[in-house]
Amino acid sequence: MWADAGRRPPTTGGHVQEHDDYPAPGRVERRPVDADESARAGRSWWDGAADAYQADHGGFLGDADFVWCPEGLTEAEAGLLGGLDGLRGRRVLEIGGGAGQCGRWLRAQGVGEVVSFDLSFRQLQHSRRIDEQLGLRLPVVQADAQRLPFADAAFDTVFSSFGAFPFVPSADDALAEAARVLRPGGRLVFSVTHPVRWSFPDDPTEHGFTVRQSYFDRRAYVEEDDHGNAVYVEHHHTVGDWVRGIAGAGLVLGDLVEPEWPPGNDRVWGGWGPVRGRMIPGTAIFSADKP
Repeated sequence: MWADAGRRPPTTGGHVQEHDDYPAPGRVERRPVDADESARAGRSWWDGAADAYQADHGGFLGDADFVWCPEGLTEAEAGLLGGLDGLRGRRVLEIGGGAGQCGRWLRAQGVGEVVSFDLSFRQLQHSRRIDEQLGLRLPVVQADAQRLPFADAAFDTVFSSFGAFPFVPSADDALAEAARVLRPGGRLVFSVTHPVRWSFPDDPTEHGFTVRQSYFDRRAYVEEDDHGNAVYVEHHHTVGDWVRGIAGAGLVLGDLVEPEWPPGNDRVWGGWGPVRGRMIPGTAIFSADKP
């Protein structure tokens, strides 16, 4: 489930609205937000945004395709999970899967045991809709990445394509939960907005190259209603935060992929686009293994 990172102004948090059907934007604040408030805001916002989001981006994501990022890097190209031959016969968990496009692609490639979960019930309804259209069922669960409803060492592979991790206040806690459900020898791979983007405005044009805020400012981007309740929250974690969280969870960092903007991709997705994408990274993909 990807964030439409790109509300302007002034931060890398937020979301661009291509349709009028997204939830109304709230008053922007920068402040700490705990796990419960983040989860409440995320569930409500994505339930309200799911229809417009799938209408805007479903074609790019595909009904059964595995796209890691707005740059268009696919798992078929990158093989970050270790290759399909190694995945067949393994148990796989998709974190924050939205409508389950990535997990469904794995199922279509013969990976028999794949489970996807999302915080938003409406996103899971879209997953069911696609299942019925394609005749390919992806088991899904409504859950919070901060409190996974799965047993220890239940999965061989855990992954997330822009799902959940940009919306959790503690990188350490989310990574610890992902590591907990991994079996020894398993792999975690997840993509997030590249942390350097937090310093720049969400403008994919040449005007988006000016640093506007500190990379080290970890206060959340928050949209509030008239009563001060968070209605949308996005969190920033530095590269170091992610690396320390991976190590603290008992995982070994194997790779950090920063996809370059490919020729021929003219799509603008919030703060991502070909002008800025050819100059600075927009996505970071972390790959780590559990000894």
